[in-house]
Amino acid sequence: MLNLKEQLAESLSGAVQNVFSTMLGVTIGPGVMTFEDGAPDAQDGVLAFIGVAGNWAGTGCVSCSPALACRVCSQMLMTEAPAVNEEVLDAVAELTNMIIGSVKNDLERELGTLGLSIPTVVFGKNFRAKSAGHAEWVVRRFQWDSETFEVRMCLAPCERAVALPAHTFGVLN
Repeated sequence: MLNLKEQLAESLSGAVQNVFSTMLGVTIGPGVMTFEDGAPDAQDGVLAFIGVAGNWAGTGCVSCSPALACRVCSQMLMTEAPAVNEEVLDAVAELTNMIIGSVKNDLERELGTLGLSIPTVVFGKNFRAKSAGHAEWVVRRFQWDSETFEVRMCLAPCERAVALPAHTFGVLN
């Protein structure tokens, strides 16, 4: 059995390659892999993230330039997307949902049932995103011609919640 980081890295690569091939008609290489602690540097562009919850919890996210986000939308919807708008943000959200959803399905074999939140998309300049907690990020950077498409994910085991007796939720004194 692979360790979790290796399994996550392989799953991220496979998910991106499959989704790009299926949904965008694009062949993309396996991507450069790194492991990173802490929040990424300030960035410009489009960032979509999805929470993962279950026996393990974390975040999966996709980031790219505005130009690449428009290209994703154009390829996915077979229409022109000259600037970032609602359709572009929706396309990036859906792409993120497909990629992280595929990774979730792969990981469930080893980690048990996992749930996903709905995607949240941010578009802007010079912004930072930080996930609470301290987990190492598995990062894959892909090249689509001259543009970089980045997928990152962090997961950590959850502590089991202690079940409280039903009368605990009664009337407060």
